[in-house]
Amino acid sequence: MTVTLQPGARCGSVRAPASKSAAQRLALLAALGQNEVSLSCDGISRDLAALLGCLRVLGAAVRLEGEHIRIAPIRAVPGGTLALPCGESGAALRFLLPVVGALGLPAVFLREGGLPRRPLAPFDDELRRHGMAIETDGSALRVSGRLFGGDWALPGDVSSQFVSALLMALPLLEEESRLFLSTPLQSAPYAALTEQTLRRAGVRVEKSFDAYTIPGGQRPALPASVAVEGDWSAAAAFLAMGALSPDGVAVEGLDADSAQGDRAVCGLLRAFGAEVSVEGGCVRVRKKDLRGLRFDASQTPDLAPVVAALGALAEGETRIVNAARLRFKESDRLHTTAAMLASLGADVTELPDGLVIRGKPFLSGSVTDGFSDHRVAMAAAVAACGCESGLTLRGAECVEKSYPRFWDDFGSLGGL
Repeated sequence: MTVTLQPGARCGSVRAPASKSAAQRLALLAALGQNEVSLSCDGISRDLAALLGCLRVLGAAVRLEGEHIRIAPIRAVPGGTLALPCGESGAALRFLLPVVGALGLPAVFLREGGLPRRPLAPFDDELRRHGMAIETDGSALRVSGRLFGGDWALPGDVSSQFVSALLMALPLLEEESRLFLSTPLQSAPYAALTEQTLRRAGVRVEKSFDAYTIPGGQRPALPASVAVEGDWSAAAAFLAMGALSPDGVAVEGLDADSAQGDRAVCGLLRAFGAEVSVEGGCVRVRKKDLRGLRFDASQTPDLAPVVAALGALAEGETRIVNAARLRFKESDRLHTTAAMLASLGADVTELPDGLVIRGKPFLSGSVTDGFSDHRVAMAAAVAACGCESGLTLRGAECVEKSYPRFWDDFGSLGGL
């Protein structure tokens, strides 16, 4: 899908969709739990739909009723080798790998798009060490065997999803497990979100400085009705648009006390020089004099593309550092963000682990690409607010991965 984005500042308000990250964790724990759960969820992203499809294959009863997802837990698993359609969802694949092992099920994970290129090592080796057989067959991943508990070790700087996956799966085992981190945890807020969700479900996990102790024999028990909070990652693009707008942009439906790491966008926008106000569940951002900054992406990597887009329109230099893991997202996100901005006339230099952007008063507008990456496409929409002419974006449908109504909301602000 190709869309033409109008140049100039946006103004108005939108409502944040349900958090993809929170909904995925809640849905998985509901399927593994003791009781039926109704999730109030404003929007079903492609990634969430992939996980729900896999849970159905595993035997959970999943029903979509308007803005509610009703999930009855897995009681009886179908026989034979189960085909789990992960699509392009890294969370569906990584979260379900140890779950399938904990249940002792033979399965084949079906991967699409860039998912086969995203790293699984050393996570897969640790699963093998604890009883699973894992073989790659083209884009498919075949697994069998049953996991056992004990001591586990992972680096913390490859993917926090590996840690979250084990925190949700290991309580199902009979034995107690201990998970040791050999390096500091990056994207730590995502693991904190997992811990928060586990506590909500009554699952005990004990955390020390560099390790987790996970008692076995536990089944989650979420409340019968749970509202999925708004998505700070999705909201970040519209809040960044507010930083380019004299009249401002407001995003409603956000929790200022959320465990989501990307709520750090408020502090980042203030550091750029924007005016940010938070009242209840509404965040409003208005333009002031924007100046470049240094952004350490190690804990909140999903913010890097919108930070780069703002940096391209802020005075001085913006430097994004500790972002090498972005090369293993839906795209090589450092390269594609740089390429998207450069095609619009931005002054951007790509480094091995980051970007350097030297700001300009305006970008030229032109034809650019979303590179099959939802975060890059949303960053292009931010950049359009500082273009002198219209921006034609190819592959705009990629936003459906996390925010299906993104272009409708953008259009409501006069962007289309």
